[in-house]
Amino acid sequence: MILLRNLTLARGAQILIAGASLTLERGWKVGLVGANGSGKSSLLALISGELAPDAGDCEVQPGTRLARIEQEAPALEQRALDYLLDADAGLRTAEREILTAEASGDGERLALAHDHYAHADGYTAQGRALALLAGLGFSQEDASRPVREFSGGYRMRLNLGRALMRPSDLLLLDEPTNHLDLDTILWLESWMRGYAGTLIVVSHDRDFLDRVTDRTLAISGETLRLYSGNYSAYERQHAMELEQQSALVAKQERDIRRITSFVERFRAKATKARQAQSRLKQLERMVRVAPVYAAETFRFRFEEPERLPERIISLEDVSAGYGDRPVLSGVSLTIAGGDRLAVIGANGAGKTTLVRLLAGELAPLAGRRSESRGIVIGYFAQHQVELLRPEETPLGMMVRVFRHEREQQLRDFLGGFGFAGERAQRPIGPLSGGEKSRLALAMLVRQRPNLLLLDEPTNHLDLEMRRSLALALQSYSGALIIVSHDRHLLATCADRILVVSGGRVSEFDGDLEDYRQLRLKEERGTRRETQTVSRRDERRAEAEARSSMRGRLRPLEKQLAALEARVDALSREADAVRTALAEPAAYSDDARERLRELMQSEARLSADLAEAEEAWLHAAARLDSLRRDGA
Repeated sequence: MILLRNLTLARGAQILIAGASLTLERGWKVGLVGANGSGKSSLLALISGELAPDAGDCEVQPGTRLARIEQEAPALEQRALDYLLDADAGLRTAEREILTAEASGDGERLALAHDHYAHADGYTAQGRALALLAGLGFSQEDASRPVREFSGGYRMRLNLGRALMRPSDLLLLDEPTNHLDLDTILWLESWMRGYAGTLIVVSHDRDFLDRVTDRTLAISGETLRLYSGNYSAYERQHAMELEQQSALVAKQERDIRRITSFVERFRAKATKARQAQSRLKQLERMVRVAPVYAAETFRFRFEEPERLPERIISLEDVSAGYGDRPVLSGVSLTIAGGDRLAVIGANGAGKTTLVRLLAGELAPLAGRRSESRGIVIGYFAQHQVELLRPEETPLGMMVRVFRHEREQQLRDFLGGFGFAGERAQRPIGPLSGGEKSRLALAMLVRQRPNLLLLDEPTNHLDLEMRRSLALALQSYSGALIIVSHDRHLLATCADRILVVSGGRVSEFDGDLEDYRQLRLKEERGTRRETQTVSRRDERRAEAEARSSMRGRLRPLEKQLAALEARVDALSREADAVRTALAEPAAYSDDARERLRELMQSEARLSADLAEAEEAWLHAAARLDSLRRDGA
């Protein structure tokens, strides 16, 4: 389906991919992975035709229907439901054909338009769009709301819905789980597994990639390499390749040292000079194995907190919200030392409200919040990234915040977060979102907190940094509360689950896999209900179509009956004229004028009869066609 031939792709002067050749087959589910800035989004843009290769070819099979998430989310007055339906151009074309045919009164044209509408799955389109909206976290009432009323994150969900609504053979998705909560990600996984076309997806969610993909396309060091299996399988294969290459490099280095040592020892000896020259030529001919350059890794750990209180924070029948509007109510919760809690729930349910309440940034509207002495809270939230000073350097920020520590210690510390050497003295402003998140995380880690509150800490972080964060959190000895849609991070770092839903906070009895199975079971029940409603709507639409068909058949049936009557009348007249012409008396000398009239009449009636029969045949064919389409 997709053929890359000696492809080179660059961004400005930077080469992203050089000399890549491979084929992606129809029906594959491909995870596209690589470090931030490696060229994943550029490759998707190339495949979709938005970019041209700098050299080589990128060929997509002609006639392939392609769908991709639109990056613009305009503030439209249009209903959310119509915004999704508009993504199916064939459906909208068929609807316009029906309106035009109805206005023209042409029954045959109308029948053809309804046939196009049926082929575009028009009778189930609204049901499918409503199911997509429900799966993406929209309520039934949201379907009728204008697009402009939704937040930027929910408009991007609508754009994802448009990509899924559009009939496609090739689906390109760039970070589709951004802006999605855990429940919606689970629904999207289920939808992806049922997708019949070819999928290429970029994601930093390893669990999502593992459940959705069966191939992995990796960009690294200007190379493009295809692996069989999901992301975990790719990791195992890649680690084995690195190990083998490292062993080859080590062996070659030993050979080079041995040969060089021989040459240096015996070059001056006449008896060994020829052998030394031979060894030098051997070195010149040797094809060097490329050394292994490990991907940039980040190794850090949380230092032991100075105090580890047994009880940290208590909430007693607390209500919390903004202004006079409560988001959470009746929350009773005790955080003890060593607790490791994952907080999950739909976007807007109140997860951030709970974390802000625990952090002391939000005062209770009712109830009581209490904390023990000596609590050091490390709170990571996205707004803290936005508060970084653009003109400051990472080192300057750390020196300012931790003014009693030595500069060299802070330099060494920043190195573990990817800000080693001169990187620590670059301005913060031009840094990427991932780099700013790492810097905010570094400042938090240095505080040595005994309560760690993390609200979506993996946004903008690539897979390698997420892995490093998970390893660091596993060894953290304080209390941890983490809000994230990254299931791998939650599963490896938390041992209890809090679900925020309906303004309440409750503990879930089970692990994330149990929660996933529960949500899938609920989704299957919802899908059955949706399918039942869809089938009911389809039957209603078909009944309306049949009623409309009967209305269109009646005029044709009347026209056909009138044509049949005319054919019968003309046939009788023609038979009477032919009978008169068959009489011998018609050819006598005194009947010449009568004969001329009979012959003119016979010619006229034959022509009229032929025309009437042709009209009858055409009307009968149109009627039969309509009846077959309405059957």
